[in-house]
Amino acid sequence: MIGFILRVIIAVSALAFNVYLFYSGSWGWGITMILPLAIIWVTFWRNENVIIALYQMRLGKIDKAWNALNRIKALQFLPKKQHAYVLYLKGMLGLQHDLGYAQCEQMIRKGLNMGLRTKQDQAVAHMQLAGICMQTGRKNEAKMLLAEAKKLDTKNMLKEQLATMKKQMGMVASPNQMRQAQMHKGRKKTPRKR
Repeated sequence: MIGFILRVIIAVSALAFNVYLFYSGSWGWGITMILPLAIIWVTFWRNENVIIALYQMRLGKIDKAWNALNRIKALQFLPKKQHAYVLYLKGMLGLQHDLGYAQCEQMIRKGLNMGLRTKQDQAVAHMQLAGICMQTGRKNEAKMLLAEAKKLDTKNMLKEQLATMKKQMGMVASPNQMRQAQMHKGRKKTPRKR
């Protein structure tokens, strides 16, 4: 909250200073100050921590990306699309930080409902949800989500991952088999000796 207020104060004072430069006849400095003013205003629509998190994910530094996302405290002050991306990224990274399937699924679904910008991001979100559904034994829902991801993947960038997930789906246990494994604490019954 304090960071948002400081950002507003800096943006308004930079705008006032820029107007003053043009009014006083310092056109050169006024034009030069447009770039820093534009950078300050862009931070209202593009959160710097989201940009850092995406860059760290690209480099494969998951812990640094997770820390960058956790620095965002007041999600309600972000624009709707940025809020959706923060939830989406937290849901994806939460799977690797033992956040729990239910909480990660909830965050990814909320991000999808708020609206991810590109169809590719929507396809990845559907693919992640299908993976969670496979892990929790909801095979039919996983099939529907994979089909939706395939429709959204117009550039065929996820073709290999989707094919791999479809192969793995044949190996997924049914909910009944999962319940039995939980009852027997994951041990298979050994056959009786005759």
